[in-house]
Amino acid sequence: MLTVEELNDRLIDLAFAEDIGDGDHTTLCCIPEDAMGESKLLIKEEGVLAGVEIAKEVFHRFDPEMTVEVYINDGAHVKPGDIAMSVKGKVQSLLQTERLMLNIMQRMSGIATMTNKYVKRLEGTHTRVLDTRKTTPGMRMLEKAAVKIGGGTNHRIGLFDMILLKDNHIDFAGGIENAISRCHKYLKEKGKDLKIEIEVRNFEELQRVLDYGGVNRIMLDNFTPEETKKAVELIAGKYETESSGGITYDTIRDYAEAGVDFISVGALTHSVKGLDMSFKAADSSKLHV
Repeated sequence: MLTVEELNDRLIDLAFAEDIGDGDHTTLCCIPEDAMGESKLLIKEEGVLAGVEIAKEVFHRFDPEMTVEVYINDGAHVKPGDIAMSVKGKVQSLLQTERLMLNIMQRMSGIATMTNKYVKRLEGTHTRVLDTRKTTPGMRMLEKAAVKIGGGTNHRIGLFDMILLKDNHIDFAGGIENAISRCHKYLKEKGKDLKIEIEVRNFEELQRVLDYGGVNRIMLDNFTPEETKKAVELIAGKYETESSGGITYDTIRDYAEAGVDFISVGALTHSVKGLDMSFKAADSSKLHV
């Protein structure tokens, strides 16, 4: 299995390949190869900054001679007019890395900002905000990193690091008991030690899970806050609890106050607006050749 660093390297390589192709002909035709310059990352919208560390990787992977000076680190609250970093090097390199760096940092900062908004909404409760697998293909590691930067908690990274028995698994397996039983048999045969979460859609399914046991967390899918409170009381500390399904910023506090341990919010990653920022020449009046 690839490491996080290897996955990020592959993402950067693919992103450059799709953007530059056989050459940035705009830059190559009008900028001398030996021209040196500096660009600064200007923040244009209030939010939480994320992606500084991966941006440094973007610059250095493209041109190891580029130098980056960071003024504001990941996780900091930023406002319009802030300068997050400056980058010096060949102007050709600055121009060819600009868009990829901005694409990554704007999206990661948007996710961190949205996550932080939800986290603040739950202040005073013990409930933690979880992300989901509703991520941009290829960017999952970066997007989940942004959730953590914003103060949220990562759910499973993928299909490999936790078992989550959802409605379709249960229905195809022939019921809750079959699904849990087969899960334990599989883990024993494979020698794996993975946590098991199971989704329930109503109180009848919840009771069947409570009667059968063998899980670590119960996901309450599309329960109302009132139903969630009753379900948490029935579970009574036997298992971790998670609420999921259509929960919004306006309703998330009600679920937290019902006593649930986790709330998963797909909106943290699947429909986030990027944080506005730009990468501008520090002195556009001249090139240093």
